[in-house]
Amino acid sequence: MINFFIKIKIATFAFKFKNAIHLTMDINKVLFISQEISPYLPDSEMSTASRMLAQGVQEQGIEVRTFMPKYGSINERRNQLHEVIRLSGMNLIIDDTDHPLVIKVATLQPARLQVYFIYNEDYFIPNIAKDLEINTHPHDNDERSIFYVRGVLETVKKLRWIPSVIQCSGWVTALAPLYIKKFYSDDPSYRDTKVVMSLFDEKLVAPLNENMAQKLKFDGFTDDDLAPILEKQADYHDLMKLALENCDAVMQCSPNVDEAVLEMVKESKLPFLPFEECENTEMVNRAMEFYRSL
Repeated sequence: MINFFIKIKIATFAFKFKNAIHLTMDINKVLFISQEISPYLPDSEMSTASRMLAQGVQEQGIEVRTFMPKYGSINERRNQLHEVIRLSGMNLIIDDTDHPLVIKVATLQPARLQVYFIYNEDYFIPNIAKDLEINTHPHDNDERSIFYVRGVLETVKKLRWIPSVIQCSGWVTALAPLYIKKFYSDDPSYRDTKVVMSLFDEKLVAPLNENMAQKLKFDGFTDDDLAPILEKQADYHDLMKLALENCDAVMQCSPNVDEAVLEMVKESKLPFLPFEECENTEMVNRAMEFYRSL
């Protein structure tokens, strides 16, 4: 009888210990899909927050992967970018046209934060500034977003790296929740991942191409999947609505987010972390607590 109770106690302790380990190891990998990161682009609210959050999470012992587009204005020699041959070479089909995917990487010192760059000269024109690419060529912003998001997700699969959390920053990343939850829903790399959409003070300078939904249908999306952008030139609100319908949570990273978008977040009833002015360390701690709450 005594041995029986001893076995019960040992089993109970083992169960509690196993769950304690699980609670401390639930967030072990975080993927940051960013529209811009400093110092590769001029400092802005988004580029600074994207860098500081990724760097801070890594400093807490979490494995991090960070991606951004390789805009034409980013000087490869000055920033010591080099192509990752084993990850490059794939073709992504958009609107029935092949586009070669090129992956470059650089390391931010002294943080030793690796940043991967998604590149294709059709969408990120050599020697052209990011704002010129996006603001003066709005007719292909839809394809630029599709290519970037698919490029990131395919590259992460190639790395055989399974993130616990994916944080998306900027409207160029707004299609990521849709792809993760629908296109990659059964893929082991993303099946159990939580997707967090970051909100900033931003807008589109022009509506997206009216054929955007048709192009996305090449990847198997249905009318129901694409309802917010179907048969229209989608604007910023439409794009955010699509992201909110597919993400798991929302983080406000700016005090001046579009009020209509904040109202959509409220109506969605998604877990929400409001903006709070604080030091970088506190910002990272708040983010980590939010990730774990999911």
